[in-house]
Amino acid sequence: MIRWLFLLFLSSCISHPLPSTHQGADVVIFALGLLDTQYQFGGKNPNAGLDCSGMVTYIYQEAIGMHLNGNAKMLAQQGKRIHPQDLRPGDLVFFNTQQRQFSHVGIFLGEDKFIHAPNSKGKVRVEQFSKPYWQKRFDGARTFF
Repeated sequence: MIRWLFLLFLSSCISHPLPSTHQGADVVIFALGLLDTQYQFGGKNPNAGLDCSGMVTYIYQEAIGMHLNGNAKMLAQQGKRIHPQDLRPGDLVFFNTQQRQFSHVGIFLGEDKFIHAPNSKGKVRVEQFSKPYWQKRFDGARTFF
């Protein structure tokens, strides 16, 4: 019942429809549970800390049982390329934050927001996708649904 109410709330907050399989919604719900998890380079679980790709692979495995593997660039190579206007909750967004393509990844939440593990000075947090900092560094979007 709680999950159904949360999904109803979530669907009223996003401008894009949820994936018909609800996999994207499951990814988003699980991801939000990791807010404020400490960043750790190479981290692949919340107890040890997470980096950006470790966060994504952990969430996809735990939330929907999908095994993804690799760093941000490898994840970009595995996913299906989509246009930014076609982003749905649970899709991946990629950025050039280290002067190389696909050096950072986050999970799109809907309503112009994404969640990510930023860097050693931060914790898992939500950002506004349309902020100039992120738009300037945006490399593309991918889906696994």
